[in-house]
Amino acid sequence: MSRARAAKKLAQAAAFGGGGLGLIGATFYGVLTAEAEYAKRVIGPTRYYPTPGDGLYGRYPGLPITFAMIGDSSAAGYGTESPDETPGVMLASGLAELAKRPVRLVDVSKTGAKSSDLAAQVDAALQTGPHIAVILIGVNDVKAKMPPSTSVRLLSTAVRRLRAANCEVVVGTCPDLGVVRTIMPPLRQVARSWSHRLAAAQTIAVVEAGGRTVSLGSLLGEVFRTNPAMWGRDNFHPSATGYAAASAALLPSVAAAMGVGPESFVHPEPFRGEAILPIAEAAVQAARKAGTEVAATEVAGRERGPRGRWAELRHRRRHPKADVDRVDENSKDQAETVPVGQ
Repeated sequence: MSRARAAKKLAQAAAFGGGGLGLIGATFYGVLTAEAEYAKRVIGPTRYYPTPGDGLYGRYPGLPITFAMIGDSSAAGYGTESPDETPGVMLASGLAELAKRPVRLVDVSKTGAKSSDLAAQVDAALQTGPHIAVILIGVNDVKAKMPPSTSVRLLSTAVRRLRAANCEVVVGTCPDLGVVRTIMPPLRQVARSWSHRLAAAQTIAVVEAGGRTVSLGSLLGEVFRTNPAMWGRDNFHPSATGYAAASAALLPSVAAAMGVGPESFVHPEPFRGEAILPIAEAAVQAARKAGTEVAATEVAGRERGPRGRWAELRHRRRHPKADVDRVDENSKDQAETVPVGQ
């Protein structure tokens, strides 16, 4: 079975509530979960909880854009020493700079969260009326031995709920677990293959649910393999430098989802490897190359072709890191947050 067909079948199993472990391989998954148990013993208990950076960023006129950060330790910025180093703050600051509007960060992510925790996090986020949300989730599902089809289905449900509330959604797909130093060969190759397969299935499910994805796999791959500075104190989570790299990959897609920034309305550029493809093929290609965005599109006015939904494969240009500019809301009049464009 081709990788595209395998990813599509896993996404379909998630959509219809079936599939169990069979579609990804029970032995394959069992080896990885066993290795996850080993990694947990090496890493040890959680010690470095990040401080959320909730607040208003960007000294610009206009009504604030409400931005929700949802997910696990990778969303929360586990191991960082300052809120300014967390993905939420870096993305909020960058979005404010590109939109030239203030951005209100609502960080509901939590270290140790699994896909089964997404419902409660989405509940909390929706209370704030978010315009856009970023979701980073999945690694802890492996530790919990959650069937991949269940993991993908829970993510799809979260995206659909947010989209039903007119909230744009960007999902950073499963990172390449093969770069984790505590996982030794040959299990490292197993972890890498599993990660790519899950990332592709996540992409299909998220795009079908109305969101867009950004692959984080190989982004955190070669650089993480060769640069120890990218790792945090537990040699499992990224350092502040690593989180900055992931945030830089996500920001252009966050901006595009909000219709701001220099590339928001630029068509795919073939000379940069961008294309319009069937969703399953786009998902597999994205899983292989870091920072690749996949979003739904149309061809000749149609959402679907002979091989399923059409999708854009994009390699968006990175933006310079924005300075963190947190606004002291006690010193200024409060503006009511209303939907963007009103």
